[in-house]
Amino acid sequence: MKLSEKKRIDILQAAEQLFFESGVEHTSMDQIAAKAGASKRTVYNHFTTKDELFKAILNNMLAKINHGEVIHFNEGEPIDQQLISIAEQEVAMLTAPDFLRLAKIAFMQMLQEPQLAKSLSNNTMGCMTYLEGFLEQAKKAGVLKGDELNVAAKQFVYQLKSFVFYPLLYGFETAAEQQNNKVIEQTVSLFLAKYKA
Repeated sequence: MKLSEKKRIDILQAAEQLFFESGVEHTSMDQIAAKAGASKRTVYNHFTTKDELFKAILNNMLAKINHGEVIHFNEGEPIDQQLISIAEQEVAMLTAPDFLRLAKIAFMQMLQEPQLAKSLSNNTMGCMTYLEGFLEQAKKAGVLKGDELNVAAKQFVYQLKSFVFYPLLYGFETAAEQQNNKVIEQTVSLFLAKYKA
C-alpha cells in the first residue's frame, strides 16, 4: 500500500471516530489532522472540504455493512417462514455495530443538514433492495394480496425499525434488553393478518 493511500485511510478512520464522538459540526479539520497524525495540508490534499470527507466516510461505512443475501420467493415454502427469514436478516443488519455507528453519525448530521436525509433515503439497504419484488411474486402465486406492495414493504421494515433499531440508536434500550425474536414474530403475524390471501 502506498504511503498516500495509508494516510488517506488514517484520515478517514480519525474523522469517523471524531464524527461519532462529537458530530461533524463540532469536529474541526485540525482535530482530524491531529488524530490521524497528519498535517492539515495533507488532510486538505485528500479532502478539500469537511463535507467531502463526511461523504467519503458515509460511502466507506455503507460499503462495510453486510446487507445480507437476496431472498427469493419460494412457492414450496410457507410464507411466514420466508418472511421470518427476511426479518431476521434485516434485524441482524439494523443491530450490527457498524450500521448503528453509521446511523448515529448520519443522524447527528441530518439535524444540521436536512437535505442529507433525502439523499440517504434514496439509498436502499437491506431487504428493501428486493422486498417489493418478493411480495409481487408471492401475490402472483396467490399467497399474498394487496395493491400497494411498495407501501406493504415499508410497513414491514418500519415495524422492525421502530422496535429494534430506533431504541438502540437513541439509547433507550441496550441490545441485551431487546426481544428481537418476539418482535420478528409479531411483525410477520401483523403483516400476514393484513396481506395474506
